[in-house]
Amino acid sequence: MRNINDILEGIDTIEFRKGKTTDVNAIQFDSRKVSSSDIFVAIEGTQVDGHKYINSCIEQGATTIICQILPQNINREVNYILVNDSAKALGILASNYYNKPSSKLKLVGITGTNGKTSTVTMLYNLFRKLGYKVGMLSTVSNWINDVEIIATHTTPDAIQLNSLLDDMVEDGCEYCFMEVSSHAIVQERISGLEFTGAIFSNITHDHLDFHKTFKEYIKAKKKFFDELSSTAFALVNTDDRNGMIMLQNSKAQKRTYAVKSMADYKAKIIENSFTGLHLEINHKEIWLPLIGEFNAYNIMSVYATAMELGADEMEVLQELSTIETAEGRFEFINGNDGVNAIVDYAHTPDALQNVINTINEIRGGNGKLITVVGTGGDRDKSKRPIMAQIAADNSDQLILTSDNPRTEDPEQILNDMQVGVGADRKRITLRISNRKEAIRTAFALATAGDIVLVAGKGHEKYQEIDGVRHHFDDKEIITEIIKN
Repeated sequence: MRNINDILEGIDTIEFRKGKTTDVNAIQFDSRKVSSSDIFVAIEGTQVDGHKYINSCIEQGATTIICQILPQNINREVNYILVNDSAKALGILASNYYNKPSSKLKLVGITGTNGKTSTVTMLYNLFRKLGYKVGMLSTVSNWINDVEIIATHTTPDAIQLNSLLDDMVEDGCEYCFMEVSSHAIVQERISGLEFTGAIFSNITHDHLDFHKTFKEYIKAKKKFFDELSSTAFALVNTDDRNGMIMLQNSKAQKRTYAVKSMADYKAKIIENSFTGLHLEINHKEIWLPLIGEFNAYNIMSVYATAMELGADEMEVLQELSTIETAEGRFEFINGNDGVNAIVDYAHTPDALQNVINTINEIRGGNGKLITVVGTGGDRDKSKRPIMAQIAADNSDQLILTSDNPRTEDPEQILNDMQVGVGADRKRITLRISNRKEAIRTAFALATAGDIVLVAGKGHEKYQEIDGVRHHFDDKEIITEIIKN
């Protein structure tokens, strides 16, 4: 049990109507989870308004209600706390409840359209190799030192987030590297957290089903940097034209990294091949077992972050030379008959363009590129024809297929994609909604020297159809095809 007065610090309270108890058992924002002596935080969500469930939560035993609108019927036994923003209050409340765990370790967040998972994974692996106890919060999985906790969202809700950070502190973690999604920023899931540093990778067309406009998407990312303290560092990619926008109005210590332009941390690509990257980083050469220009950017954000956190440069460069990226991010699979495959999570136009450009630059016109790609259902529809056009214009053979259709008709998704395929590229385009068949067909069409790119799902081990997740693993299917 906690005392309510101990966990209200920092909450912008408009009115506090005191009831008859100050004991707090737990914090809940899901009305279905409320039990005796809980605080219920009523949030105006995108789908459901928690204010509708205040009375039922009191019947279930809630003794404190935090809300933006007071109910008409007030129960004198219950505490009512009126606030301007319930979602923001939830974040601060959760941080206080768990004794501000983010202040007890060095928390670094990365935001951007692409590169988040790869960067936090490499930072986690690097600092583990450097001998530190480390936590990681990512799309793929969460880690507390060597213990994995399966991830359900890019950024967990505020209660889960603080609970995980508290577990990290209890396990002696000195650092935590986490992905920070634009949804989490807007929904105040990171409210109340104290960041040691923040990284901006890039921003391209994505999530417009949620943010509605690209301007709002940029604004969401910028909010993360606007709220940093003066003791934190803000590290941005200046090769992205929106990088410097993130630094405007930020009180943080401003740092930059780049591959093409001048920056505090600068890299030069000496060689880029399917065996790895040869880079010059701040006048020191290093070879890395990673592929592609986009990975040069990921490595630079990792290197720059390590320098900002005070790590030894030569140790960092030595460990980076053996670093591994996240699963399903440009994973190269050698084929027995000369047909190689690449599995990548690319699910945005820019990410797909980057992956295809990288493949085409390295192969130099040798062999064919056969691309298998789909787009998700119940998500931003405007990117469907754009992704199909990118794949069609830059591949020798294209197979449009399902990604996670969710509640949509897979054939309708393919119709939306096919609009982007130009008349001159229709002859190289097939549509096969069954993803496994699409991958099999790609390999059937391939001959020695060809590359099969399977894009969109990467690390995912499922395919979501009509609300049900079925086991599905691109890499597993490819490995089976190559084996047979």
